[in-house]
Amino acid sequence: MRERGGGVGAVSAVVAAALFWSSSYAVTKRALDDIGPLTIGALRFSLAALLLGLVIRMNRKRPARPDTRQRRQLYVSGFLGITVYFILENVGVDMSTASDASLIVATYPLMTMLLELVALRARMPWTRVTGVLLATVGAVLVVRSGAETGGDSRWVGDILLLLGGLAWAGYNVLGKRASAGQNAMSVTYYQTLAGAAGFLLASLLEAGDWRVPDATASALVVYLAVACSVGGFLLYNYGLRRMASSVAVNILNLVPVFGVAGAVIINDESIRLIQAAGGVVIILGVALGMLERGHRTPPGPEPLAAPSSPVASPEPAAAPAPPAHATAAPGDRRPADGAE
Repeated sequence: MRERGGGVGAVSAVVAAALFWSSSYAVTKRALDDIGPLTIGALRFSLAALLLGLVIRMNRKRPARPDTRQRRQLYVSGFLGITVYFILENVGVDMSTASDASLIVATYPLMTMLLELVALRARMPWTRVTGVLLATVGAVLVVRSGAETGGDSRWVGDILLLLGGLAWAGYNVLGKRASAGQNAMSVTYYQTLAGAAGFLLASLLEAGDWRVPDATASALVVYLAVACSVGGFLLYNYGLRRMASSVAVNILNLVPVFGVAGAVIINDESIRLIQAAGGVVIILGVALGMLERGHRTPPGPEPLAAPSSPVASPEPAAAPAPPAHATAAPGDRRPADGAE
């Protein structure tokens, strides 16, 4: 297995995963024009769970089934990292902008570090402390910009996105324990299954507004499930097996850059100077905070579960991601140790 920088194929795979996860914010914003935020989550993650289940069944070397206790832990972490996180993300994006979401989600890895410091009593060197402070300053600049240009609605949306970071951090800490000794694909499947179930129940709150979405909205939801959740997860883990995790971490710093570009291109959003400055400060803070974490995989913006986050990375979605939540979605993206 090739380590360090990896080959062109490995690098391209992780860059593609980052591109898919970062696009989820702009795509979700467009889909929200026709579908409610809870219904989007239910459709997206139900489809993602179905696709993951098919991938596992088609795999010749089917992963071992987690025991009852592990499955229970995976279900809880999946509910937190997918249902709770993506409710906050989808509603936050609906009230705010896709560009704000792309920049704020970049702070999630550092939120996870802080939770590890409190819950696991992990050591936090000065570089990490400095990175957290820088990223906090950057997030304040982004939220302040939103409050000045978008009023109370955008400001509240930015706050919901920040609260989503706390849910994502909890997902990573819980998932790390639950995924011990398990295959990353199996972990993401059970978490996505729990997240989809939670969203199906939550989506009943929007039942009065349900209608058949048009072709564009339907295609966007399929994209979120297939590309951002399942595709991002598979691409990220393909690249991660062939390169050092520190290299993958640095590549994922492209997520906010791609995300802002997508917001401008897809949603025709405009970027203010203070907002761009906040994004740069966030990226610098995250990069500095990761300097001594090179041996571990970060939580992602589009988790398959990919939280953009993402997989251990976030869009998350299902997972930064993820946020690749599933996968960890925003994004995205799950538990870091389970993905390697």
